[in-house]
Amino acid sequence: MSNDSAFIHVPYQQMYDTFLSILKKHGFTPDNGARCAEIFSINSAEGIYTHGINRFPRFISYIKDGYIKVDQAPSRKSGFGAIEQWDGNLGPGPLNAIYAADQAMALATQYGIGCIALSNTNHWMRGGYYGWHTASKGFIFIGWTNTLANMPAWGATDSKLGNNPLVIAVPYKDEAIVLDTAMSQYSYGSLDLYRSKNQKLPVPGGYDVDGNLTQDADKILASRRVLPIGYWKGSGLSLLLDILATILSGGLSTHEISTREAEHALSQVYIAIDVAKLSHFPAIANSLDQIIHDYHTSKPEHGKDVRYPGEHIAQIREANIKSGIPVAKRIWDEIVGLDASHL
Repeated sequence: MSNDSAFIHVPYQQMYDTFLSILKKHGFTPDNGARCAEIFSINSAEGIYTHGINRFPRFISYIKDGYIKVDQAPSRKSGFGAIEQWDGNLGPGPLNAIYAADQAMALATQYGIGCIALSNTNHWMRGGYYGWHTASKGFIFIGWTNTLANMPAWGATDSKLGNNPLVIAVPYKDEAIVLDTAMSQYSYGSLDLYRSKNQKLPVPGGYDVDGNLTQDADKILASRRVLPIGYWKGSGLSLLLDILATILSGGLSTHEISTREAEHALSQVYIAIDVAKLSHFPAIANSLDQIIHDYHTSKPEHGKDVRYPGEHIAQIREANIKSGIPVAKRIWDEIVGLDASHL
């Protein structure tokens, strides 16, 4: 097995401590560094390696290049009722995101619903983290971000759309039902992961350079022609998410972000709904139980259980905490090198 495809298992605490050490070396305060290290570590422990451990080296490179301002935090621009506009001031994306989610919940506590539209921010890493965070406190969460242009519109060959991830989360028992989906069939991080493991995609995820649909991640990465989810439907949804994020935040759109030298200064929306304020709140738990029970009675096609979005996360987290988080050795070596280097 080559070093490029070799995987090792790293204990959660070791991963967290290494992240924190590196972040403090790059100017994070102890509190901000701890929160950011936790987000990267939890994302990795919950199996979202593409937006956890695998993304960390690029996060550090963006700090070094000045795209991420570690000493900046969001500032309020304006507001009316349950809607507020904030400027991310190019602060660290995960910290801006958790702040915006918390502020949306504060507005929802007051108004029943709260909306924070955030401009001039950075990549939030895994959007689902903020869905889980909000749902764990009893709130429904709806959030999305735009990106640079990395996906062709349906019927086009050049990229004018972002794959603009969307998150919807609902509290459910001790966990949550969390949909975290890009508008492309596979995120670029997922394609990189399939390529590194030399695995075929389960379903076609884009086109090769000759315009043929393919399940070969390497060919899709070469063409940069990822497939929108639902074909024209995902294409249209991506466009509208970008439009709404731009309008609500007063920030940059996908085509404006794409003129920059790197993906930063993104626009995002965070909506929280205080479920406890609904008049039928006492009946909601039973209603959800019935919906999920019926969903689970689906007849599986290949003998595998049909799961709702996010249902497997707790099991993955438990297994990775117990046995260590699987990491490509080359990526872990790169991160350890960051910790050993001097600024």
